[in-house]
Amino acid sequence: MIRRPPRSTPKPSSAASDVYKRQSSVKYDEPENTPDDYLLLNIVYCSQMRPGLGLTDVNAIVATSHRRNPVLGITGLLTFGSEIFFQWIEGPKLEVLDLIKLIKTDNRHENMVILSSDEEVRERIFPNWDMELVSADDIKAVLNDALSTARERSSIDALKLLLAKVERH
Repeated sequence: MIRRPPRSTPKPSSAASDVYKRQSSVKYDEPENTPDDYLLLNIVYCSQMRPGLGLTDVNAIVATSHRRNPVLGITGLLTFGSEIFFQWIEGPKLEVLDLIKLIKTDNRHENMVILSSDEEVRERIFPNWDMELVSADDIKAVLNDALSTARERSSIDALKLLLAKVERH
């Protein structure tokens, strides 16, 4: 089973799956001077890979995310399978919205659909992942693991909704 590191641990344990080995050493729990009512925006979308592209293109997307997202305070996960992208993005509102605009204009995607968007005061669901590529086979385990460590009702509800969608497909 894929294990997400505990929220208090910025780096993966030695027993963690390869999925976690690419984590940034940056801990995304919000800075000390962040007000208690700090809002995080999360957007979940899916899109289709344009014809003629392959795994090299997916790896390029992930590599770019690893460079850019830590600077922007964006975390999340990307799942790719059957030429479909499914992504959870969370972070400061303006940065997330700018990233979504960029993704919408990225010629590697088509038929992009926003599945959910929520701005609220809450914990990050993926606090240590600048953007991890999770195989479609592993997404259910990752979401269940995130659910087992989530503390806030809104995070628990969001994860349950995503799990229900995964189980239907």
